[in-house]
Amino acid sequence: MKAIVIHAPHDIRLDDWLTEAPGSGQVTVRIAAGGICGSDLHYYHHGGFGTVRIQHPMILGHEIAGTVTEIGPDVTRLSVGDRVAVNPSVPCGHCCYCLDGMPNQCLAMCFYGSAMRTPHVHGGFREQLTCREDQVHLLPPGTDLTEAAFAEPLSVCLHAARQAGSLMGKRVLVSGCGPIGALCVLVARHSGARDIVVTDLLDEPLAVVRPLGADRTINMAEQPDGLAEYGRDKGTFDVVLEASGARGAIAAAAAAARPGAVMVQLGLGGAETALPLNTFVAKELTLRGTFRFHEEFTWAVDFITQRRIDVRALLSAVLPLSEARRAFDLASDRRQSMKVQVSF
Repeated sequence: MKAIVIHAPHDIRLDDWLTEAPGSGQVTVRIAAGGICGSDLHYYHHGGFGTVRIQHPMILGHEIAGTVTEIGPDVTRLSVGDRVAVNPSVPCGHCCYCLDGMPNQCLAMCFYGSAMRTPHVHGGFREQLTCREDQVHLLPPGTDLTEAAFAEPLSVCLHAARQAGSLMGKRVLVSGCGPIGALCVLVARHSGARDIVVTDLLDEPLAVVRPLGADRTINMAEQPDGLAEYGRDKGTFDVVLEASGARGAIAAAAAAARPGAVMVQLGLGGAETALPLNTFVAKELTLRGTFRFHEEFTWAVDFITQRRIDVRALLSAVLPLSEARRAFDLASDRRQSMKVQVSF
């Protein structure tokens, strides 16, 4: 079969890869759609992020959905022909964090398309994937697999929203409007937020989220003081979902947050970012990290398939496997795309 393999920065290839027969408790999925994530783009442009670097060729991709083509022994709840979304997160189930109810912090986590471990964990951008039955989430017949491939990034945003606590009736600032920021807007609106303001440096992604639940959008490149009015009387926002990782954005968001607000940090910067500690102390702000997800994947599948969270407007383009490089280049251009998928 063919797979999208990263060898070095800007060196992705369609390599031949061996197929795997399903073993006990495993299924083989014919991948239909795979969404290009920010981490995939970091590998494509920089060979990694932070201290994580590619040490050997690795299959990319972890936002995937497809159709079951083969089942192994002891598989009990799936059949050939089932449409499925695949959870790329494989915790060990027996380390101290798994046993303490935090499998997203697993010490032996295998996460598809990740160079955090050596040897690296190959991803799902391949024509066929053999995986554990418990990774596979059954979809209703006829589900659009391009929509189902949004389950993983939506899971990330659902986990972040849980870190924030209840959003019902809250004033929410979403800082950064890439795919994760846009999905955060959908989650915040679904969760009953009273008012949602979204910031970014480009008009094009902001235009995508206006009809999806954003009450106001601010281009901070054109209006550097666009959040200033929200900083009056010690601030406005009850919750900040910070998806950019940029130092200036974090500082501006903290200034606009009201005393006692919660800031959930989704975005990662290229290096350690200094925090406006005086603001956090004086306003008694709470800063919470958010890392991956676990049970939220099931929720994401349900929300998407029931159209309780409608992701269709975020899909900018679907390109064939043969045009993988063009797909990565398009996904890198935030003026032209929100989410780009590869069709397998």
